Amino acid sequence: MLNFTVGPVMSKADVLEIGGQSSPYFRTTEFSNVMLENERLMLDFLNAPADSRCIFLTTSGTGAMESCVMNLLGHDDKAIVINGGSFGQRFVELCELHDRKYTEIKCEFGRQIKAKQLEKYSGCGYTTLLVNMGETSSGTLYDMQLIADFCHREHIFLIVDAISSFIADELDMSALGAGAVITGSQKALAVHPGIALVALSPEALERVNRNDEICMYLSMKRALKNGDRGQTPFTPAVTTLLEINARLKGLKIAGGVAIEHKLIVQRSIEFRKFIRCMPKSPFEFVSESMSNAVTSLHPKNVSATSIFNTMKE
Repeated sequence: MLNFTVGPVMSKADVLEIGGQSSPYFRTTEFSNVMLENERLMLDFLNAPADSRCIFLTTSGTGAMESCVMNLLGHDDKAIVINGGSFGQRFVELCELHDRKYTEIKCEFGRQIKAKQLEKYSGCGYTTLLVNMGETSSGTLYDMQLIADFCHREHIFLIVDAISSFIADELDMSALGAGAVITGSQKALAVHPGIALVALSPEALERVNRNDEICMYLSMKRALKNGDRGQTPFTPAVTTLLEINARLKGLKIAGGVAIEHKLIVQRSIEFRKFIRCMPKSPFEFVSESMSNAVTSLHPKNVSATSIFNTMKE
């Protein structure tokens, strides 16, 4: 069955084979070794700074977004939230829910962020910026170099939601100077849903340690402490973590994330050429700066269902 969503996406045969087996008991040395390997590979593929950590949360990507707001933002922080769609709005709602001080930069749906939108907040004492690198609701890939340069000049801690973008779009944690990067199991990692991953720089780890713990299940302190021994504080999505391990090792054998990224880029180019050849092209592309993860369409005088059915057939 073809799947026309950004995630969950179709998985490879070796991943599906793992998913068809019973979950093993996880409080074992063998599972700990798998988890430690998962962490090493994720940090390597993200090019995370030295002494970074990666935690694995049994939740959707939104759970990791909330964990970042709770654990990485203190009540003294002043955050900028880039809001250009449903997931930017989700960061706004999380900041409101957890009483974190924030200002939102509203981007028109499907439009790229501009330098003048950021420069308005130069020298205003902001400490943190939250951005959905790929705003999945519109398929927009933000100019991360522009955002990273602004954060560097202003000494702002950068939190990047790369849930859809990891592997699909270019992402170098160290080059961006990102303090934390979020991704999820069901996007370009192409395994079953259930796990959100957060890579944490040394500065992020310091933030986790100094901020008060206000949660249990999404606690980064607990995740990090248990992660020291390759474990999780609560029962994880064991099978999904084993699938992640198979997927990461497969990427390494194939030459790394860069190779897979090239394949996804080529696939997105070919797909967009293909759908442009549909009769009368009954749609417009939504975004002026499209992520490789998703092609977002605005139907013209036809239903979205009819476009879906045409592609499926």
